[in-house]
Amino acid sequence: MLVLGIETTCDETACAVVRNGKEILSNVVTSQIDLHNEYGGVVPELACRRHVDLFLPTLTKALNDAQVTLAQIDLIAVAYAPGLIGAVLIGLNAAKTLAVALQKPFVGINHVEAHLYAALMTPPAFPAFPCLGVVLSGGHTALVKINHIGDYSLIGQTVDDAIGESFDKTAKILGLPYPGGPYIEKLAQHGKIGTYAFKPGKVKGHPFDFSFSGLKTQVLYAVKGQNEREAERILTEQQKCDLAASFQHTAFMDVVDKALMAAQQENCQTVVLGGGVTFNKQLRYLFQQYASKLNCVWPLGDLSLDNAAMIAGLGYHVFSKKGGGDSLDLEAKSRIAFAR
Repeated sequence: MLVLGIETTCDETACAVVRNGKEILSNVVTSQIDLHNEYGGVVPELACRRHVDLFLPTLTKALNDAQVTLAQIDLIAVAYAPGLIGAVLIGLNAAKTLAVALQKPFVGINHVEAHLYAALMTPPAFPAFPCLGVVLSGGHTALVKINHIGDYSLIGQTVDDAIGESFDKTAKILGLPYPGGPYIEKLAQHGKIGTYAFKPGKVKGHPFDFSFSGLKTQVLYAVKGQNEREAERILTEQQKCDLAASFQHTAFMDVVDKALMAAQQENCQTVVLGGGVTFNKQLRYLFQQYASKLNCVWPLGDLSLDNAAMIAGLGYHVFSKKGGGDSLDLEAKSRIAFAR
């Protein structure tokens, strides 16, 4: 089965063609970072306008790279939630239009669920279930028990900022460009962990939930002081590196510690990780160091980031499980419960 995947939930316009859920024939992602960088974050209106401009060229390239035509496509899979509602609508309406024009079925895909599936696309075989799923991205942070593909139980999630969002906000405090994650990682390579005594957030009564807003505030106080009377500190380049290293280590160890506890509680021997933050090399090193007894499965290459191959891949399984496509009445959603 040839599946066309469409992803427009935020600021990447992406199309891909995947055969039988795993064989990636093409995966085209058109970024908008140059558009949003000067604003320090994604501007929804601008993102939507750019999606409209980029969708057809991106679709054309994905088909050409895969050396297939629209007539050969068997199924259309599109991210319908969660995300920026206007951006999601563009991809969803494009998918519906193609489904009607081609008389082919389409399925709506949970973007966050697809991030976990991205890690499962490249291994030769699926790991033994249940697994622990760890979603770490710019908009989402969650621990879930993966009973099987399409069957999840939520264990914990962020109650405020997502981990990727906290990296972006910390980068902004330090005067770094958007998106902040790669710049924080680069500075941290030259910094000393522990120079700044940051503490991870705790959610009373919910040991597996995350809170990153407090950590971001600690960074803010370290740079600007705790009150208006206190003069803003002028950090040296080494101090910025030390701060980045201390922040990054604190955030990541919070994830590692809770993932280890969750894996033990749920009796999971495999940890499946997904989302843009998993691209960070230090995060992978920490899991290797502290979770060496667990089988950690990571997305390969750019599959960590928003892409349409993961949408198409998961779409194959969703369609097979449902035994058919979704109705044209399917609505775009800015938020959606992860567990089913």
